[in-house]
Amino acid sequence: MEKKKLILIGNGMAGVRAIEEILKLSKEAFEVTIFGTEPHPNYNRILLSKVLQGDTEVKDITLNDWDWYRENNIKLFTGETVIQIDSTKKVVVTDLGRIVPYDELIIATGSVPFILPIPGVEKEGVTAFRDIKDTEVMLEASKKYKKAAVIGGGLLGLEAARGLLNLGMEVSVIHLAPYLMERQLDHTAGKLLQTELEKQGMKFLLEKQTQEIYGNERVEGLRFSDGTDIEVDLVVMAVGIKPKSEWAKESGILVNRGIVVNDYLQTNTPHVYAVGECAEHNGMVYGLVSPLYEQGKVLAKTVCGIETNPYKGSILSTQLKVSGVEVFSAGDFIEGEGKKAIKVFDDQDNIYKKIVLRGNQIVGAVLFGDSSEGNRLFSMIQKKADISDTEKVTILQPLHEEAGSSLVAVMNDDEMICGCNGVTKGTIVQAIQQQGCTSVDAIKACTSASRSCGGCKPLVADLLQHTLGSAFVETTQKEAICGCTTLSRDEVVEEIRAKGLSTIKEVMYVLGWSSEEGCSKCRPALNYYLGMVHPIEHRDERESRFVNERMHANIQKDGTYSVVPRMYGGVTNSSDLRRIADVVDKYEIPLVKLTGGQRIDLLGIKKEVLPKVWEDLDMPSGFAYGKSLRTVKTCVGEQFCRFGTQDSMGLGIVLEKKFEGLQTPHKVKMAVSACPRSCAESGFKDIGFIGIDGGWEIYVGGNGGTHVRGGDLFYKVKTDEEVAEITGAYLQYYRETANYLERTSAWIERVGLTHIRSVLDDLQKRRELNLRMEEALSVLRDPWKEIAEDEKVKKQLFETLVMS
Repeated sequence: MEKKKLILIGNGMAGVRAIEEILKLSKEAFEVTIFGTEPHPNYNRILLSKVLQGDTEVKDITLNDWDWYRENNIKLFTGETVIQIDSTKKVVVTDLGRIVPYDELIIATGSVPFILPIPGVEKEGVTAFRDIKDTEVMLEASKKYKKAAVIGGGLLGLEAARGLLNLGMEVSVIHLAPYLMERQLDHTAGKLLQTELEKQGMKFLLEKQTQEIYGNERVEGLRFSDGTDIEVDLVVMAVGIKPKSEWAKESGILVNRGIVVNDYLQTNTPHVYAVGECAEHNGMVYGLVSPLYEQGKVLAKTVCGIETNPYKGSILSTQLKVSGVEVFSAGDFIEGEGKKAIKVFDDQDNIYKKIVLRGNQIVGAVLFGDSSEGNRLFSMIQKKADISDTEKVTILQPLHEEAGSSLVAVMNDDEMICGCNGVTKGTIVQAIQQQGCTSVDAIKACTSASRSCGGCKPLVADLLQHTLGSAFVETTQKEAICGCTTLSRDEVVEEIRAKGLSTIKEVMYVLGWSSEEGCSKCRPALNYYLGMVHPIEHRDERESRFVNERMHANIQKDGTYSVVPRMYGGVTNSSDLRRIADVVDKYEIPLVKLTGGQRIDLLGIKKEVLPKVWEDLDMPSGFAYGKSLRTVKTCVGEQFCRFGTQDSMGLGIVLEKKFEGLQTPHKVKMAVSACPRSCAESGFKDIGFIGIDGGWEIYVGGNGGTHVRGGDLFYKVKTDEEVAEITGAYLQYYRETANYLERTSAWIERVGLTHIRSVLDDLQKRRELNLRMEEALSVLRDPWKEIAEDEKVKKQLFETLVMS
């Protein structure tokens, strides 16, 4: 039977999810072609804020990689936009002149950001926050400029603000409403959120209407309708979205706010469907993921000719973390007009809960600070549950605490575990009992639960343990290091040790990798694990490293590189400065920038001169690109500061020289402050040291990245020698037990600070860890010499080939 031709216009989350549902129902029925305007495979737009903060790369938020399209025989055209549908001839036409026929056509073009129509909006430095390109614009601006304004105090605006704040910019959020996130929160929760975010460094200008963006070619400031203004270098528009549907109207498809669809996601044009943010159903255009995935399931059955219940719209709910603060809302959560509210406010723990009732029915809810009851309340709202026989205030009390059991134990089967993907408790239980899922990874693969934002992963794990009961095995709760294997990090490391495996190829062959060459995720991880287990014998496979580590420089968006020489403790001298200046002049390096880690960054270097630049600098690499010790930031210390109690520069230089070049699971940053004023920001580093009278306080697990985390007090010590001993043992234990690409903050939360301290409290174990650390440090080499040697080998190979 000949396959039907199915075209998807739009390579985003909603459209590709609909294709996934179609493949589940009828994998051989269609020849699928997808057109995407962006040059990327399908990625998770929800997680763009993590990319903005620099700790996550585009590849880490990819939902379906290039291999997925190949494995499912899907033709994918990226960087190509459909501009016309000819429904008479049943063909689509792209901006590159390509004409492709279809039998069934799905439009999932999503939405575009709304840009305020005000003077100056065309200036350089004004951007939206919608896709990877916008994210790159913001990242680039943060390197050159310091003051940012985000117009819009909704979820997207606050995510942008948090990202820019983490990139070192001063951030002001301008919002027309009197409180934040007014579409998801009530006035009380919005004000509580504002207070929390102000503590993190955000500034807010509420009830402000932007009238003009002023400046010459680039933005210099914002002027408001009340006559006030602020100076800014970057403006991010996050004031809303509008369906991308105008071109469909020109093709004869009915368009109102969005592309109008019926209960089966069909447009007024035969064999043409719409789904996602571009679609309008019963006057509603949805922007949250869960409704779009609900639409996708109905659409898939309709396209496959399978009888299905119609789509009748969605009750909206939001459960998320905004800069580390838990919030939840669902349904109609504003009281008045026949609706009354019950509220609970715990001022000490900053927890606020509210349910809204119409008669004896819960119609809405808002939670702030603790959203653990969100799923239960949402389920009650969806069911229109009658609570006339319930003492109403108890609804806001955690039922599982009263029953002495876990939350998942008291949830009904139809209650939602994963709101993003519409996965209920019953669906997950069925996957465990009928499909043999015994790990969170397996459940994700079977049901898509935890696949999007990942916030429900703890609930999934709890449900797994609750369902399996005595059959639950802790050791099976693993996360495979990539899709090429079912083995976890611990299993791979153990096999390397037990079997004496010494190369990546050997590991993949002996341990039964499904892909002969591995992938971009497992190859760097295996290279690290081999080096960690066999520091003396292992020959670093540089071809398996990320491009930045291979080149010992950070690649920029224009293909040039940035080089950061080492400056121990942020201290330099006239000789090094002259050498840097000479290199800048000799190679015409276009930008020289001081970094947040007290170093000098040389940007805009062409790939072919990198070895010469390093050779002329004749300085150690600062490893600004590496999964290694990046910097040790210091204040001026007791030698110069009247408040200083310790020699912060001296200790910082000792530590940086000792651990420079050490390969670690992720980047590591340190800071040394001479007194509790912590001018080097020691409390937010992977390891921070604060001088006190008679010694040092050591803090660990701090992070200013995606998930802001203050460091935990680890030890108080008296001498610099104790600092070095504890730091060495701590770093080695991190190297040996963390997953590759797991920051120290996430590692500490996973394994527990108490456990780590118990290991280091054992003096014998501490000595053994330091001995293994010294062994690892003994084999470190100058990275720029590796580049030079590589270039020499390449040259010799080229000459040999020419001669032969």
